[in-house]
Amino acid sequence: MTTQPNADHSLAREFVQFAVEAGVLRFGEFKTKAGRLSPYFFNAGLFDDGAKLKRLGEFYARRLAASGVAFDMLFGPAYKGITLAATIAIALAEQGRSVPFSYNRKEAKDHGEGGVVVGAPLRGRTVIVDDVITDGASKRESVELLRREGAEPVAVLIALDRKERGGAGDNLSVGSAVEDFERDFSLPVIAIATVADLLDYLATDAHPSLAAHAGAVARYRDRYGA
Repeated sequence: MTTQPNADHSLAREFVQFAVEAGVLRFGEFKTKAGRLSPYFFNAGLFDDGAKLKRLGEFYARRLAASGVAFDMLFGPAYKGITLAATIAIALAEQGRSVPFSYNRKEAKDHGEGGVVVGAPLRGRTVIVDDVITDGASKRESVELLRREGAEPVAVLIALDRKERGGAGDNLSVGSAVEDFERDFSLPVIAIATVADLLDYLATDAHPSLAAHAGAVARYRDRYGA
C-alpha cells in the first residue's frame, strides 16, 4: 500500500503556499526528532488564530472529500489532533455534512464521565486526523484504541508527508514512517501535500528568496527520501 496521491495537485500547491505565508512552513536549518539537520520545518502549532484554522480545516475537508474514502466520524489523537478534528468537523458542516468527532486524553479520568475518550462515541468508519507522521507512535495507539472501542479505522489524514526514511547514519529504513504505518496496519495515509509538492512550489511559485532553498531541500530528499 502506498500513500494516496493527491487527487487535485492544485490543492497541494495552494496548501504549501498557505503554510509558507502563515509561517508554519519555514526554511533554514532545523534539527529533527531523529537528530538530522533539515532545511525545512513544518510546525502546525503555528496555525494559531481563527482565520488560519478556518482555512486549515477547509484544506483537510477538501482533501478528505477528494480521497473518496467513506467515513462516519473523525478522531483526533491528543494533542494537535484534538484541534484538527474539531476544525475539520466545522469545515465539513459548512459544506453541508455534520460529522461527529472525538479525541483522547493522555490520562484517563476517574471522575465525571471517566475514560480516555472525549466527544462522540467511537463507532463506524473512522478517520484519524493529525498534522504529520514522524514515527507513527500516536497513530498506532489510535488504531488500537479505535479497534478496542469497536470503531473501524479506515484512513489517516495528515497535512504534510515528508516521505522520509527513518534510521541513523547509513542504516536507513527501506520505507518512510508513513509507508511503514500503511504496511503494518493496512490503512491508507492521505496527505494534503508532500515534499514533492513543496519542491514543485519552490521551483515554480516561490519568491526568489524562498526558491533559493530548493537545492537544499532536494539534496535532503535525495539523502533521506523514501
